[in-house]
Amino acid sequence: MIEAEVLTVQDLVEQALDAATLPTVVILQERTEANLRWAGNELTTNGQMHTRRLTVIATAEVEGGTAVGSISRELSGSDGLLEVVAAAERLARSGPPAEDAMPLVGDYPHQDPWQDPPAGTDITVFADLAPALGAAFEAAAAQGHLLFGFAELTVTTTYLGSSTGLRRRAVQPSGRLELNAKTPDFAASAWVGAATRDFSDVDIAALHAEASTRLGWSATRIELPAGRYETLLPPSAVADLMIYTYWTASARDAEEGRTVFAGPAGTSRIGERLSPLPITLSSDPVRPGAECVPFVVAESSQGSDTSVFDNGLPLTETDWISDGTLTELMRNRAWAERTSTSPAPPVDNLIMEAGGTASLAEMIASTERGLLLTCLWYIREVDPEKLLVTGLTRDGVYLIEDGRVVGAVNNFRFNESPVDLLQRITEVGRSEHTLCREWNDFFNRTIMPPIRVPDFHMSTVSQAS
Repeated sequence: MIEAEVLTVQDLVEQALDAATLPTVVILQERTEANLRWAGNELTTNGQMHTRRLTVIATAEVEGGTAVGSISRELSGSDGLLEVVAAAERLARSGPPAEDAMPLVGDYPHQDPWQDPPAGTDITVFADLAPALGAAFEAAAAQGHLLFGFAELTVTTTYLGSSTGLRRRAVQPSGRLELNAKTPDFAASAWVGAATRDFSDVDIAALHAEASTRLGWSATRIELPAGRYETLLPPSAVADLMIYTYWTASARDAEEGRTVFAGPAGTSRIGERLSPLPITLSSDPVRPGAECVPFVVAESSQGSDTSVFDNGLPLTETDWISDGTLTELMRNRAWAERTSTSPAPPVDNLIMEAGGTASLAEMIASTERGLLLTCLWYIREVDPEKLLVTGLTRDGVYLIEDGRVVGAVNNFRFNESPVDLLQRITEVGRSEHTLCREWNDFFNRTIMPPIRVPDFHMSTVSQAS
């Protein structure tokens, strides 16, 4: 019996490109995931998964310009591969001209290990984490607390090939852990989280200790009315606000007058000082501990920021805000060409720094009276021209008096503009790797500081827990 030839992922990319009759980009992503979940101080489930996703992007010259067809499908072996190529080409030939049409990115010098097999993960990544969780469960039970949460690690290997000769490969590990500690009556809850690339740096004992401390603060309950309060936001909450700001930082949307970054007469606010403090908001695909794919990977075009025609374009360190001044907004190659500027595609990490050295604990100790947030939840945009957002506090808001936390207060609905906050921040602490709460399904590579805002707007009291 002759065994069937086993095709590598590289073979599949080449097979798709060989079948293409139009200028084409092929993206093949191999993804493995391992996860643990726990509830009530017990592990409940664990598992691992493996998927392979193929995207074929074909371009065709049509009346008035270049059209594009993009088709994505889960793939098993090579079954269906040729059908995806044919479907993408049919879609391209019958489509309207693409507004973001540009020549496909050509080959350029790089050192990707194209021939390496996909990276992966499995349940053994939790070999040290699981015993540490067991110890935390015992400690929580002794304190009369309940622990809930999950840990997951996803490793995605991306192979990107183009009919221009471009061949790129990148491995992206994305790990996160969320831990909720609750009292048995569920009257008090505390959340902590961590982002990681391999779980070797996740300290369960420290995370549990922090959650336990916060539950201890909740033993004293204090009711406060809505209003403006001096407020300390931890790195996690800052990450949620800055990520949303980043997602709205489109050059085209600003220049067409649709966002908070719009300037007069078809311009943007680039060059305008947004903060009196030396705040830098940047992205860097090779930042240690927050590394991300160093080239554009786009299954579809999204606004003027991300374009399928830019697939494979190198990503570099970009300062969006530098020394408090807005220095760049996101734009694809097509919009850059139209506006005689440089492309600035989005990068999948975000870093905020201002030279601060104080930890959150040190900032608490220097607070005469104010609130300490844990995290933000259900963030929604209210006014795009001001980037006014609303949302709820969750899992612990605490009152600080004379440098120490004296108890937990009720939750609030807040109304704030993150861009306006940049103008009002009075202290920025030491930046650290953190996991945001609201957006961590989509974006979990952030380095953020704690901040102090003298007048954070708690618009109404909330019954959320």
